Amino acid sequence: MFLVIGLVLVLLLPSPWNLVALLASIALFGTELAFWNRRVRLYRKEVGAETLIGRAATVVTTCHPDGQVRLGGETWHARCDQGADPGEEVVVRARDGLTLIVERA
Repeated sequence: MFLVIGLVLVLLLPSPWNLVALLASIALFGTELAFWNRRVRLYRKEVGAETLIGRAATVVTTCHPDGQVRLGGETWHARCDQGADPGEEVVVRARDGLTLIVERA
């Protein structure tokens, strides 16, 4: 943002001030860049199937013991030893390959 403002000021301001504005905007741009770079590094993305453990899912097809659940907009193959009917909430306890091991909430 500051870089664009500096480029516009180079065109609008008279001779000595346009360079001052450009240098100031470059310094502000560098400061802004360092700020956002530092801020973004604090938040690491959690990815992988391990992040599913402990999350709640909704049963799509009957799980007696095998069926399907919907979790985060995706349909997963699931196994529930207690059994669960469509529409029930279950919690993911483990993962076996691409099969989620779930139990009633």
